[in-house]
Amino acid sequence: MANYLLGMDYGTGGAKGCVIDDEGNVLGYGFEEYPILNPKPGWSEHDPALYWAIACRITKGCVAQAGIDPKAIRGIAVSSALPSLVMVDKAGNPINNAYNLMDRRATAEVDWLKAHIGEDRIFKISGNRLEDHPCIVKLMWERNNRPESYKKIHKALTIEGYITQKLTGAFTLLHGSAALYGVAYNLVERRFDGKLLDEIGLRADILPELYDCETLIGEVTPEAAAATGLAPGIPVCAGQVDFNASCVASGVIHEGDIQSNLGTCGNFGIIHKDANFMFEMIALGFTVDPTNTFITIPTTTTGGQSIRYLRDTFGQAEMQAAESLPDTDAYDLLNQQAEKVAPGSEGLIVLPFLMGERTPIWDVDARGCIFGLSLNHTKGHVVRATMEGVAYAMYDSFRMIKDTGRKINFPIVMHEGGAKSSLWRQIITDVFDTPTVLTKRRTGAPFGDAILAGVATGVFPDFSVSKAWAEYVEQMEPNAENHERYMAYFQVYKDLYEHVKGDYKALAGLRE
Repeated sequence: MANYLLGMDYGTGGAKGCVIDDEGNVLGYGFEEYPILNPKPGWSEHDPALYWAIACRITKGCVAQAGIDPKAIRGIAVSSALPSLVMVDKAGNPINNAYNLMDRRATAEVDWLKAHIGEDRIFKISGNRLEDHPCIVKLMWERNNRPESYKKIHKALTIEGYITQKLTGAFTLLHGSAALYGVAYNLVERRFDGKLLDEIGLRADILPELYDCETLIGEVTPEAAAATGLAPGIPVCAGQVDFNASCVASGVIHEGDIQSNLGTCGNFGIIHKDANFMFEMIALGFTVDPTNTFITIPTTTTGGQSIRYLRDTFGQAEMQAAESLPDTDAYDLLNQQAEKVAPGSEGLIVLPFLMGERTPIWDVDARGCIFGLSLNHTKGHVVRATMEGVAYAMYDSFRMIKDTGRKINFPIVMHEGGAKSSLWRQIITDVFDTPTVLTKRRTGAPFGDAILAGVATGVFPDFSVSKAWAEYVEQMEPNAENHERYMAYFQVYKDLYEHVKGDYKALAGLRE
């Protein structure tokens, strides 16, 4: 009897799931977008009720596509984008909307932590700099601004933690995800610092018990089985961070391996064994050998989301046209317009900071900017300049890491989201001045989750199948002339930010 495995991944803009067999064949796949809610400036939320409703639909769809008996599924794993925060009561019901990784509201809490705890102390403990995005900072905001609902919080979960709780009834937290709770999570010692939590005045009991990715934390309950179409008793492991899941899916599992995604964020990750964390970057434990292995993930906040914004706001014609074209979506039509534009977008530069920026500038007040707009510029110019702006934002971090001499195994593996765009991949190849390849299998993070479920349940002895199944296509080499041109534009991009960053802060005051 064949062994089947189910993986699910929750991003900032939607959820994906897949069913695979023990030879790595994808038998069923599903994807569904959900809305990003922005009720106030700087706020970014989801309706948490959609998480479980979508899980039920995707699971039923994947199993139906696969044509299998749900009883043959040997294990389940879930991943999600971080930081995310789903606050639940004792019954597991969500309290308020869920936070997603673009939320930037907790600036006053950051100021308090800087004044009373200190950035250096927090970095020494957490391996990550103090900013407004970690879950602990969001929980401080809840305590300070919604004290009545804060009192109702039983556990503060991530999205993957919420889904595994709905599946099993267990309230859990990954060590990898805990790094994005930040502040009081000791990345090297893999524990929350109780003394620091006391100083912050945060209830330690709302933080779930910590687990490694491969740990089996429960089984599908009869109630969850009835809702999802699964069979009761299927083992569920603790899960993993979505970027790690994407790495496992593409065979990026060894020290020095590097992968880039263009999902809601634009990011790349480099796996390393050393604990020399960079103040400007984001670090967490990796899925494979998590007690000894880390991954540094530089991130621009609105990478693929920048293009989604252009599609949703200015791409109505493309969305309408795509409905009548087979195997074509609005993104393809926007790409076709951008392909007609020369590198540098004829003097157009975009700062793609639609919801503030993370690495390496860490500016909560930064916002998008189109610079150099002229009457000769078309929609294609704006699309290409946005792609280039995201590439500049990522390169800003890449050059800093490369200068450290840290081991990097080229080529860069391009995987999810906007990486399907050959134009965008070539832009990144030229800006970074490094070769890139594309993962042939486009299933993404849920495939990595299914592999994790297989390792957790003993279907696979280890993660070596990840490397064995990885296939790369469409290798690209950098164009030296384009790189030289892009470096000139990159310098203007950097200068432009320096010129306007004070104005960003002034503008933020007017938004309040």
